Amino acid sequence: MKYALLDRGDRLSRELSEQFQTLAAARGLTPDDTAPELVLSIGGDGTLLQAFHRFKDRVDDVSFVGVHTGHLGFYADWQKDELPTLVEFIATKQPWKVSYPLIQIDIVTDASTVSHLALNEFSLKSVDGTLVAGININDEPFEMFRGDGIVVSTPSGSTGYNKSLGGAIIHPSLEAIQIAELASINNRVYRTLGSSIVLPKHHHCDITPDPEEQLYLGIDHLVMPMTGVRSIICRVAESKITFARYRPFPFWNRVRSAFIGSEN
Repeated sequence: MKYALLDRGDRLSRELSEQFQTLAAARGLTPDDTAPELVLSIGGDGTLLQAFHRFKDRVDDVSFVGVHTGHLGFYADWQKDELPTLVEFIATKQPWKVSYPLIQIDIVTDASTVSHLALNEFSLKSVDGTLVAGININDEPFEMFRGDGIVVSTPSGSTGYNKSLGGAIIHPSLEAIQIAELASINNRVYRTLGSSIVLPKHHHCDITPDPEEQLYLGIDHLVMPMTGVRSIICRVAESKITFARYRPFPFWNRVRSAFIGSEN
């Protein structure tokens, strides 16, 4: 088994990385940052996002495993004191593979169209204040948005930024994207739907800002300032991210643990 390892960079994560590599070598696992079969992140969900973007060009060929140095996250199944068990399972067990949808984001300018993938969400904001942008669904005009911003999330990302905006939590087995409004302006003159919208895989949304407007485009933890954007097309990507599961931890158990607490 060839693996790649990415840690958060703090002292504890580095120590756990060294421990994992020692245990892995004893079990015959081989480090390979070029063509790994398994990508392991040690730190938290943010570290796994970084691991995804580092290996997004190989997303169809690798599986991911997360080790959390705090409490369990949505992407990290394993606690910091469970590394010996994890290495033993990797070496001896065949995992079952769980695949989650991704967002494909096509950014259209006069010069080019550049595609990106997001695991959690895409966000759009204006540098100078109120964002004004048209939203088309399946090439038909839907609304003219005015407000602080727009967030488009995956089902797994629906527990993050999207949830804080009042969006629904969607199970990752559903291939969909969700559009949520960030502080939209609604009065007698300007109107938006005022609620999140869920689009299935065969639908897409087209966000059309003023090309002269200075924008912040967020793709997961990455933020890009841009001008000259003609259109941003969001859809469910053909590729998915795959997680290697060596023990069950159902999605709704994760939600309950994160937001309600296991004691309830």
